[in-house]
Amino acid sequence: MDKYEEAVLEALTNAGKPLKSGEVAKATGLDSKVVAKVIKGLQKQDKVHSPKRCFYAPGSK
Repeated sequence: MDKYEEAVLEALTNAGKPLKSGEVAKATGLDSKVVAKVIKGLQKQDKVHSPKRCFYAPGSK
């Protein structure tokens, strides 16, 4: 897992609620395009899921 994945997962875990990718970008200080790409990769690994459209949370469904 790279530093971007760790930062995104940490932000989602610490939030305690589903976040939009823009909120994750703000929390991590990463560019929103980077966050979107990282979230997509984490979804493929089942480390992040989307409980509702455009919102993301840690873990699988």
